[in-house]
Amino acid sequence: MSLLVVGSVALDTIETPFGRVKDTLGGSATFFSAAASLLSPVQLVGVVGQDFPLGDLRFLEDRGVDFAGLEKRDGESFRWSGIYNFDLNSRETLETRLGVFADFEPLIPEAFRDARWIFLGNIDPELQYDVLEQVDSPELVVCDTMNYWIAGKRDALLRLMPRVDVLLVNDSEARELSGEYNLLKAARWIQDHGPRMVIVKKGEHGAILFTNGSIFFAPGFPLEEVFDPTGAGDAFAGGFLGYIARAGSASLDHLRRAVVYGSALGSFAVERFGVERLVDLTVAEIDARVMHFRELTTFEEPAAVRQGS
Repeated sequence: MSLLVVGSVALDTIETPFGRVKDTLGGSATFFSAAASLLSPVQLVGVVGQDFPLGDLRFLEDRGVDFAGLEKRDGESFRWSGIYNFDLNSRETLETRLGVFADFEPLIPEAFRDARWIFLGNIDPELQYDVLEQVDSPELVVCDTMNYWIAGKRDALLRLMPRVDVLLVNDSEARELSGEYNLLKAARWIQDHGPRMVIVKKGEHGAILFTNGSIFFAPGFPLEEVFDPTGAGDAFAGGFLGYIARAGSASLDHLRRAVVYGSALGSFAVERFGVERLVDLTVAEIDARVMHFRELTTFEEPAAVRQGS
């Protein structure tokens, strides 16, 4: 099943209390593909500069990621540098150098335009809209955004939202976009403005799927060691849409399972720096962690309750 991602392919320099890495693979399209390709073939659209180590993407090619939409231009690749506080919940951006990404105008190859499932990585909503103008009739469009676009490109984002099926945001983004403090009201406001569904990412505390008729919550997976939260949200999106593509269905039951697969992939991503953990991750490990999620949330009612006594 065709699964298209449009987003950034970058080089990150990351420092946490547990170490530092320089020029490691990063970017929304990279993290998404590293997660989704474990479950489904992926078609990637992005841009890199002449300095980008394309050989580092070989593990994705081996998994069936199609890089026909990855442009290589003269200039420097997108680079980001940041440092995380001890609790890993807050970070300081030290440097952002957009390089060739500053002039990125996604061009969807003809062979990618019939994609059934689409992930719009965290880029300018005007570019996200342009992507949807180039594709045929996708069954499910998932869109990520951030506070920067909500504040600076609000009108463009609101124009985009009716063409999106699932909006992927965190708590603060949902509240800023809607003007509602309560997350349930914020999700309903977003749905009233276009997307049929909203996924609120809550980091280490899990994720909530809001649909028109139900709410589904997947907890965060308890980990003894967390090294680097960079890209965990994009890995979540990769697990979510990768499962949908593998299942070939976006029914409610599959959407709920997809949230758990997304949470599982996000939890793996933080176990090492950058995409390192996703490079050697296996499907068997993913399935085992999904079963652990099931054990975290499954319980039986006492017999007296079942019998109504």
